Amino acid sequence: MSAHRITPVPAVARPRPWPPAAFWKALGSHIVIPLFLAAGMALAYLGAFHAAHPDNIPVGIVGQGPATDVFAQTLNDKAPAALDVSTVATVATAKAKVADGTLSAAYATDRTHATIIVSTAASPAEASAAEELFLPIAYQQHLPVTIDDVRPVPADDMTGQGLFFMMVAMSVGGYSSAIAIAAVAGRLGIGWRVAVSAATAVAVSAITTVVAGPLFHVLSGNEWSIGLLGALYTFGIITIGVGLHPMLGRWTTPVLTLLFVMLNVTTSGGIFPQNMQPPFFAGLSTFWTGAAWLDAARALTYLPGQQFGFDGLRLALWATAGLALIGISHLLTVRRRRAADDTVEATAEEEATAAVAA
Repeated sequence: MSAHRITPVPAVARPRPWPPAAFWKALGSHIVIPLFLAAGMALAYLGAFHAAHPDNIPVGIVGQGPATDVFAQTLNDKAPAALDVSTVATVATAKAKVADGTLSAAYATDRTHATIIVSTAASPAEASAAEELFLPIAYQQHLPVTIDDVRPVPADDMTGQGLFFMMVAMSVGGYSSAIAIAAVAGRLGIGWRVAVSAATAVAVSAITTVVAGPLFHVLSGNEWSIGLLGALYTFGIITIGVGLHPMLGRWTTPVLTLLFVMLNVTTSGGIFPQNMQPPFFAGLSTFWTGAAWLDAARALTYLPGQQFGFDGLRLALWATAGLALIGISHLLTVRRRRAADDTVEATAEEEATAAVAA
């Protein structure tokens, strides 16, 4: 009688009630960047835009004599931190000052009506703030109101933010291109990295200029100038990204997002001008690259004849910083490779010595 062999049934592994420690370690290393981006975007955008208010906005009161001086001083006293009120002799002078950006708005009256002089092309937010300021005054004076927009936004850019959205597009195209270039050009010579960065900057700027100009008519016959400024702006972003990548690795993306989205968009003046931003963002706006490009582009588009040399200098300095970072990262990469080669040679010599001794 043969004995039947009993085949053991394999034990079924029970699911763990709690993931192992390795899971939490891996999750933490991967989730830290998305959490950083969420916190950074919330802090930047809410910090810059949640309570925007006027800060020393220059406005003019048209007129001459003691009554005009008293009226201007009364407005200053009512809002000393929000307004910087001065008097202007004539309506023509007030229009010229608003048109060239010296004044954000002006208020003129006669016996029959009031006129609020603004420039929506220069800053829709400032124009709106000026109207909110002067409309109640006109109502108190029982005067009908006329809004005189000396530099209106183009018909195809009714919000006056076309240039701002163009800057956002170049920013995203720039820093995402930097990651792509750094990923494939790490072993190329420094000259090739700069050349590829420059060519990509021209391509990004050309794409956004074509979309903003011929396609949507946001630009007004100044496409070449805007495109060249855009190429310089984008080149600065790309070279900074390419220079940082060998040093920061996977942290390059959040750092570039911090520099060119969180801080760049909020300080550019595209949503609120510098004198309506909190002090931190207003301070950055004086030298940040997005504000430099937007100020220069607005001068070219809406303020013909106005100089933008300082804005161009700011863009050039950012591009120079990017080139410097590429040079620094190249030297660090060369040093690391030499150190690795020396280590390999030392290890080979030790192994050869040990083999001879054996």
